Amino acid sequence: MYLGLDLGTSGLKAILTDRAGRVIDTAEMHYDNPHPRQGWSEQDPADWIGACEHALDTLRARQPNAVASLRGIGLSGQMHGATLLDADDQVLRPCILWNDTRAAKQAAWLDAQPRMREITGNIVFPGFTAPKLLWLKEHEPETFEKVAKVLLPKDYLRFWLTGEHVGDMSDSAGTSWLDVGARDWSDLALATGHMRRDQMPDLCEGSAVSGHLRDALRQDWGITGPVVVAGGGGDNAAAACGAGCFAEGQGFVSLGTSGVLLAAKDRFAPDAGSAVHTFCHAVPDRWYQMGVILAATDCMNWLSRQTGQSAADLAGALPDRISGPSSLTFLPYLSGERTPHNNADVRGAFVGLDIAQGPADLTQAVIEGVSYALRDCLAALNGTGTELTSVIAMGGGARSRYWLETLATVLDLPLSIPAGGEFGAALGAARLGIAADTGAPVADIMTPPAIAETVDPRSDLQDQYAAGWERYRALYPAIQGAV
Repeated sequence: MYLGLDLGTSGLKAILTDRAGRVIDTAEMHYDNPHPRQGWSEQDPADWIGACEHALDTLRARQPNAVASLRGIGLSGQMHGATLLDADDQVLRPCILWNDTRAAKQAAWLDAQPRMREITGNIVFPGFTAPKLLWLKEHEPETFEKVAKVLLPKDYLRFWLTGEHVGDMSDSAGTSWLDVGARDWSDLALATGHMRRDQMPDLCEGSAVSGHLRDALRQDWGITGPVVVAGGGGDNAAAACGAGCFAEGQGFVSLGTSGVLLAAKDRFAPDAGSAVHTFCHAVPDRWYQMGVILAATDCMNWLSRQTGQSAADLAGALPDRISGPSSLTFLPYLSGERTPHNNADVRGAFVGLDIAQGPADLTQAVIEGVSYALRDCLAALNGTGTELTSVIAMGGGARSRYWLETLATVLDLPLSIPAGGEFGAALGAARLGIAADTGAPVADIMTPPAIAETVDPRSDLQDQYAAGWERYRALYPAIQGAV
């Protein structure tokens, strides 16, 4: 049996599988995400441990024999968080999370330093790990002086499980300290950020063994034999493993709170200026690129609050088939934008509002605006030489047939819809655990999910939506300085 642990921002998901990757059971536990000041986002690492303990207790109560047969654990988690340990491995302060923006000034300074983009393959974004430590040096110098190790969130969970300070390549690629092409810590990037290599965890590939479950935990959980803990991966890399996306041309689009268009790569081909993320994949000799928009279904949630109708009801009021783009254009920059603009200050807009328009018109414009933003991401990916040939659609927005047909047509890509079941980051983590324990080829383990149907682009409407995207793109210069 194998266990995947996905340490998210709002909770931990545990998934128990057999050696073939068939899901036996799942458990989820939730915890708080405090925002003690404007722009701050933190968590107590002890809450992650408590959630993991409760999840294992739940699985043990329901599946005692399966848990007893556990042989491998894989980890996935929210990226970029700074969990700070002192020389005695004690947590120094709450973890500063990926969605914390306090280090914007430090990120801009780091991003401007020689060779940082060349080494890391990315813009230094405020949410990345390195600028958080510069902020700490400036604002909490006594704590900064005590930092002996910096661990990403899932790697702190690994430390509790194994007693080892280890990180994987995919998660570490989001720190701004890793040479992403060489898959090793960069002494120059570390020194630029006033850090040292000895403050970093050891590195391993996501499908390799990073350590073994501590005997005390093995006994507490009634496990009969040794348990390997795989390197694991950052959340999107692990989700790609769960969806079978690890070969050139494979990818997925995620319509979640934020929007992600991810493409697996067999080479390191960054273009930091486009605000495309280029990270190591969770499997050896692979990378991935992704465009990220900061608000996807979050835009529908916003519209829901304004109209008093649920997001599901708003989407459900639209037909299943599209008939052409709206004359109303929505710019989905409600929280700023990442790809391709890297602009935290830009804000959204409706352009072309008419007195006769109602909630259905606003909903259509929101769906089209998010789809156009993901088309921006595709253009940025294409600019690096990336071509997607197989795309799986996932996330809450993928439940809307109207949205899927809009997106397929805007992207000019067929979208594969999984038949159901588990195929996300927790399953990807479990698959990495299988790989670490068995040594089986990743291609045999990380197969794509069964596909229920494929939504094709509407060729009869292609030109109309292409023109809609051009109108959408032309509006950005007009609003970027409006705030």
